[in-house]
Amino acid sequence: MANSWNETGMSIFLGVDTGGTYTDAVILDDETDTVLGKAKALTTRRDLSIGIGGAVDAALATAKIDPENISLVSLSTTLATNALVEGQGGRVALVFIGFDDGDLERGGLAEALGGDPVIRINGGHSHAGQESAPLDLDGLEQALRGQAVVAYAVASRFATRNPGHEIAARDLIRQVTARPVTCSHELSANLNGPKRALTAVLNARLVGMIDRLVTACESHVKKRGITAPLMVVRGDGALIAAAMVRERPIETILSGPAASIVGARWLTGATDALVSDIGGTTTDIALLKDGLPEIDPLGARVGAYRTMVEAVAMRTTGLGGDSEAHLITEGLTGGFFLGPRRLIPVSLLAVDHGQMVHDALDRALSNDKPGELDGRFVVPMGFEPAGLTARETALLARVDRPMPLAAALTSRLEVAAMDRLVARGLVMLSGVTPSDASHVLGGLTDWDRTASDKALSLMARRRNGKGERVAANAIALAQQIVDQLTEQTATCLLEAAFGEDPTFAGSEEKIMARHPLLRAGLNQHRGIVELSARICVPIVGLGASAPFYYGAVGTRLGAQMILPEHAGVANAIGAVVGQVSQRATGVVSAAGEGQFIAHLAYGPEVFGTREAAMDVMEAALTAEATARAHVAGADDLRITSSRDIRGAAVEGRSMFLEATISVTASGRPRIAHALPEKPSIELGDAAYGRAKAVP
Repeated sequence: MANSWNETGMSIFLGVDTGGTYTDAVILDDETDTVLGKAKALTTRRDLSIGIGGAVDAALATAKIDPENISLVSLSTTLATNALVEGQGGRVALVFIGFDDGDLERGGLAEALGGDPVIRINGGHSHAGQESAPLDLDGLEQALRGQAVVAYAVASRFATRNPGHEIAARDLIRQVTARPVTCSHELSANLNGPKRALTAVLNARLVGMIDRLVTACESHVKKRGITAPLMVVRGDGALIAAAMVRERPIETILSGPAASIVGARWLTGATDALVSDIGGTTTDIALLKDGLPEIDPLGARVGAYRTMVEAVAMRTTGLGGDSEAHLITEGLTGGFFLGPRRLIPVSLLAVDHGQMVHDALDRALSNDKPGELDGRFVVPMGFEPAGLTARETALLARVDRPMPLAAALTSRLEVAAMDRLVARGLVMLSGVTPSDASHVLGGLTDWDRTASDKALSLMARRRNGKGERVAANAIALAQQIVDQLTEQTATCLLEAAFGEDPTFAGSEEKIMARHPLLRAGLNQHRGIVELSARICVPIVGLGASAPFYYGAVGTRLGAQMILPEHAGVANAIGAVVGQVSQRATGVVSAAGEGQFIAHLAYGPEVFGTREAAMDVMEAALTAEATARAHVAGADDLRITSSRDIRGAAVEGRSMFLEATISVTASGRPRIAHALPEKPSIELGDAAYGRAKAVP
């Protein structure tokens, strides 16, 4: 690949993946498709550069590569995905322009806000892009005073048909508050205002987190003398310059999973397979079909949220090696359920805080009666709080170091306050997880097995609804937890299989995956009726813990399980083998006899023929996609376009209603020389100039 060589004639790439538990680094020779070195380090949330530095330095040492020979650095991450799955992120305010109260309840917007402030003001536009009501900037300025938030999201009615009010509100917010602002029209060209608002809220919530990640990676590679540009993997698997992702962090949701799909294809050559990637926080499942992942036409879904971000069709579930092991004490049988919240495994917490952890566990084991909070701890993250209540502030001040959870709480009234601190990312809880169970069973040996033994021994003493101990000992309990992970993983894969199988299109896959007949088939039932069922495409298992967990999953599903050699760092590999791609989308609509509106970035323009309107729109989108692709770090661009024209038959006559035009600019990353520090233009008027209206 001639355009990927640096001045030394080498094409050496560095891939980094920052997950909830581990940060991975891979050194790849792009010419020979060879992994030269790889390494893992614990992700250090308080200072991400420590974990990144540990992984990068170890990978460089293993590969015996001079850092100056690195010609491309690319970063993938699950931090944004994890934050949304766990309901975490900074406190933001939504500026809601021209919408009514009912709109807040649509698309999960109110749930996503979770009590964060909403500033409703007059304004907005019609479907044709005409102003519905004047924008109340005075009301907005007054409402901004005294808001304790880290960022703002702005959504205006029909902003994709005319973004003028969002832009004006954005400019005022920046002037008054100097806080980051996300406009909904910048993230999607589609209608559905509440869903765009939801996407903007989530983007605003992630700005600080992704900025810290990019800064940490940039600072370390610079310290090591690496001058190559830094790229980031988007949710659709394409690459984007780090400067752009700072403005649009929402595009990194499903970044890690998308990179894993690209990495799975590179590692295995599989063309048709289910890819299942287990991390510390989530399990991500996607279908490879003819060697490519499908793009979700409805927008990325993460946890409870359906966004408007273009991403691979991926099912992300809060199930990972560090998922919280919930003991079910209701009913007679009891049992476990894992996730969706990630905990710091007790065995990991004991690595750095062994004295405190073992003292607390030993005290609890010396008591005859197990306590509800035994074996659970809380750890401060050290981030600046915003918008806390007096109770939350007092509780956070008390958690000034890692400590037993029981020592931090003075009453049951503070449990809800602690949960809110966890949701804000200000503290993390530690407790029993599948990773602890794996240490007890000997499958993992990285951390403190003795701490795991003690924590599981404590939990095993708890009682179910019959008054019986939930397990005889730590080993029996550990096997129950791992068996539960196998069962939940198998269920996730079955849901994905039913969802992707055309025969069952439109069926409720959650019901299908749990149906007694299917379960009997998986168990190869032989009675008066004989039943058999299995997943008949290969499953590619990825993630550091996949070799320990996924053998049992393959057996449960009767499927071929592929565990590639570098499965533990597939995300980091996928981070550097993708392409840069930018897509711009616009709409042309009918406004009456002989009038066609091109809804351009700076506002609507009227044309006399639909062809003229579509030609101008396509030219504008081509310029926009090209400009974005160059800013995103691409060279040797390939431009493709499509027109989706919708019409209707009226009295035997075909009538034009609307056309959606899309232009994609894609190419390999520009390497071995610096990229712009930030987008140099607001991609609107300046990207392609004002189109001239046709009378």
